[in-house]
Amino acid sequence: MNRGRWAVLSLIVLAALAAVPAAAQPAVRIGVILPLSGPLAPTGQELRRGYELMVDIVNNVHPELAALGLEVAGWEGIPSLGGAKIELVFADSRGDPAIGADMARRLIMEENVVGLTGAYQSGVTQTVATVAERMGVPLVNSDSSSPTLTMLGYQWFWRVTPHDRIFDDDLFNLLDGLVAGQAPGVGPVPKESLSRLAIVAENTEFGVASGDDIRNRLAPERGYDVVDYIQYTSNSPDLTSETTRLVNSGADAYLFVSYVSDAILFMRTLKLLGASPTLIWGQDAGFTNPDFVDAIGPDLHGVLTRSLFISKIGQVKPIAAAINELYRERHGKDLSEESARETLGVQVWAHALQRAGSTDPAALKEALDNLYIPGEQLITPWEGVQFGAGRPGEMNQNIHATGMIGQYQYNPDTGEVQLEIVYPFDFATADMVHPFPGWN
Repeated sequence: MNRGRWAVLSLIVLAALAAVPAAAQPAVRIGVILPLSGPLAPTGQELRRGYELMVDIVNNVHPELAALGLEVAGWEGIPSLGGAKIELVFADSRGDPAIGADMARRLIMEENVVGLTGAYQSGVTQTVATVAERMGVPLVNSDSSSPTLTMLGYQWFWRVTPHDRIFDDDLFNLLDGLVAGQAPGVGPVPKESLSRLAIVAENTEFGVASGDDIRNRLAPERGYDVVDYIQYTSNSPDLTSETTRLVNSGADAYLFVSYVSDAILFMRTLKLLGASPTLIWGQDAGFTNPDFVDAIGPDLHGVLTRSLFISKIGQVKPIAAAINELYRERHGKDLSEESARETLGVQVWAHALQRAGSTDPAALKEALDNLYIPGEQLITPWEGVQFGAGRPGEMNQNIHATGMIGQYQYNPDTGEVQLEIVYPFDFATADMVHPFPGWN
């Protein structure tokens, strides 16, 4: 073959190679453990929607969000990994700690995930964290709130969300603020009208940790009296005896630590018994689930819940409003506290992968240990995400994580129940309804 024909053939081959698309970078697989069946299946699905929303934002360009300062919205994958997309691999814990641990092992050994996230219930998360610790695989947690989890010395566990001690502090700041006349639309409240507390908590890691913290630490510190502490078995078919005991306690404030099915049952039984406390507060979980709102409806008027996210925050944080609107377009409702948590977890994973430039566990650990995401990129009113020791004995807790307290308020003109921000007081979006007005 002469030189001219070789040249022509070479040009043809080069043109053909140029026409072949570059090979896509392998996806980065992250294992997600959630309660996708059983009593907490509705919650699991809500959490899953939050994960999927933020993964879409990371994997595909969203210029409207990037323009508001959301860095990951302009990435189209992980830039330092050649544009590799995040792929979520979901596993069902069924709300069982032993099954959660089995799922963690399966995801690591069979699905080849580079890390884990989840697993919502603190008891399940603890067993998953133990597996991650033994296998040297990062676990980024954005949805479990037992303070114990960041006190156990785990080197491979990082928590994005506030824990219950932080949320408990918020509750007593609200109570003290009511007494001082700081609550929006409410004058000073006599402390004796709030001083008798009753705690109702499920007998799991989540319930016991929060209930004990209120009874043993905060109530004595702040000068409140716990007149009853009721522990019950979660997912109970009937809670009449526990609710009757609560009403007979004579407490001014009812404080609940319950998941969704129990929260619904308690509210319905309180209404049947005609309970008339001064204040009702929920430790998140069931009290922020959309199914809880749908089930109780206008009877929620005046009920308080702590929360990581309340959609009204969009009135002061444009990025929160924009991401919430994207969620509404897809699901016909606002981000809940639960789905919002998981968007934050995905953000942390995306920034860790970008910082590491690798999926090597040691590189990811170093990236998470030294991570910082500024507050303007978050849908919460935090100063940022940065892991460290917020309190003595802690490690790998987001030291900037804080909570809010919302109040359900029913508008008879529109027929809607809205969750308004009432704490922090300077973020309030409505006057607080106090005392609890009773049942419709």
